[in-house]
Amino acid sequence: MLTYTLKKTPGHPLYEQLYQSIRDDIAAGRLPAGSRLPSKRVLAAHLGVSVVTVESAYAQLLAEGYAEARPRSGVYVCAIGSSVLVQPPHMPSLPQPTAPEPLFDLSGGTGEDVPFPASVWVRTMREVIADKRLMQPVDFAGAPELRAAIAAHLEQARGLRVSPEQIFIGAGTEYLYGLIVQLLGRRLRYAVEDPGYRKISGIYAANDVTVCPIGLDSEGLSVEALRASGAQIAHISPAHHYPTGIVMPIRRRNALLAWAAEAPERYIIEDDYDSELRHTGLPVPPLFSLDGQGRVLYLSTFSQTIAPSLRIAYLCLPPRLMERLRTQLGFYACAVPSFEQFTLARFIASGDYERHLNRLRKRFREKRAAILAAIAASSLAQRCEIIEENAGTHFLLRLATSRSDAELKRSAAERGLSLRFLSDYRSDGKNSGCAIVNYVCMPTERLPAALKTLAELL
Repeated sequence: MLTYTLKKTPGHPLYEQLYQSIRDDIAAGRLPAGSRLPSKRVLAAHLGVSVVTVESAYAQLLAEGYAEARPRSGVYVCAIGSSVLVQPPHMPSLPQPTAPEPLFDLSGGTGEDVPFPASVWVRTMREVIADKRLMQPVDFAGAPELRAAIAAHLEQARGLRVSPEQIFIGAGTEYLYGLIVQLLGRRLRYAVEDPGYRKISGIYAANDVTVCPIGLDSEGLSVEALRASGAQIAHISPAHHYPTGIVMPIRRRNALLAWAAEAPERYIIEDDYDSELRHTGLPVPPLFSLDGQGRVLYLSTFSQTIAPSLRIAYLCLPPRLMERLRTQLGFYACAVPSFEQFTLARFIASGDYERHLNRLRKRFREKRAAILAAIAASSLAQRCEIIEENAGTHFLLRLATSRSDAELKRSAAERGLSLRFLSDYRSDGKNSGCAIVNYVCMPTERLPAALKTLAELL
């Protein structure tokens, strides 16, 4: 007779204890295959538990194949075979070396929070919770309300007229990069800006496409180098290149559009990641608005203006490509939860987003002015030149020094100062002498000491 000690334990019911005990005996061979288990009533009386407890334990054994029920005969142990469990060798846990946090991060840092209207966002979320449409499926391209709100915002803020039916909502730009590869094809060559945001080329390479780094001149991506590369797709950020800050002039934009029109299936991916944060003058018209051939795909995100954790980006496509997307990839479900889409749609349509952008621009202008003033008043002023400081949330600091970028980074790190250089974004890593200053989260009260340290290193 099977004998087990069963105790009433919170979170560990009796039937589960009995099931585990019998299962372990079967796995260990103490209950051989073909042996008959006691009847439910007999085993219940023997263990002092209810018949329901034994019945539940047997049901679990039957479900997992440890036992089988034979009509008018009873429950029998099944042959389960043997499993070989390979025990990994014991390795002593070693402390993982961790790099110390820098005292000051000139390349970004997280010292201050970016302004965000939390109370307004929470209020909008409460309004959305009552919306019965949250339980309904969303079109693969995104909620119509959000697509309409984005279309209206683009016309007002960027002068870009696009139909909501041309807009596709995705879970961040990285998701959209991969989707674009599926849409346009993997056998094509994709040109990226060099220097440029390295993650773009990394994502394309991970999607098994050929990546061609194309050098820049003073007007942005070189059309001559692009043509010589044999690439069919060009991924660019003409409104404000990262990290150089170059704004592409109209003649270069027209030259790129002419390049795209020279051959079928040539396309330009316009990555407009931060044009809403321009500090002076009107926003530069998107390349998408100049395209009369249906060759430009316009891409943007809310990560820069609302929060990086809000994984919502959007893609504006020419009608022909939107139809291709729906035909070839329309089986995908929308990757962004409907709750976040409806919340963002109301946030934009109510005017709260535009008010938030105005406050954000004001805050960043004040922050930039304070940092430029601190540099001008520091001992570094005579040893540096500021480049492209009128857009976005960063600028370049050209340093007058004979030391290499790598030397300066190493020496700075030893003194608690984190630096990033233009060479970090070049495919060849060529020395640049230009540090990148991302000032959004930079704590200005500690900036003078950091600038003094950098001047001493030069």
